[in-house]
Amino acid sequence: MKKAVLKLSLGDDKTKRKVMKAVCLSGVVSISMDTKDDKLTVTGDMDPVTVVTKLRKLCNTEIVSVGPAK
Repeated sequence: MKKAVLKLSLGDDKTKRKVMKAVCLSGVVSISMDTKDDKLTVTGDMDPVTVVTKLRKLCNTEIVSVGPAK
């Protein structure tokens, strides 16, 4: 299990919906979005690079941290 924290540049609610839909990949167990800090936390057995690649098609995305899930 991995936990990836990503920083996104979210614009409107439509972009947020697209981001949540794009992150629903196989192996993803939990998704939480902090709109105040524009951070997305994804937990599960997935490749963080694949998640970021999908999200970069929608908005500016950068990896803040990747580590084991607690």
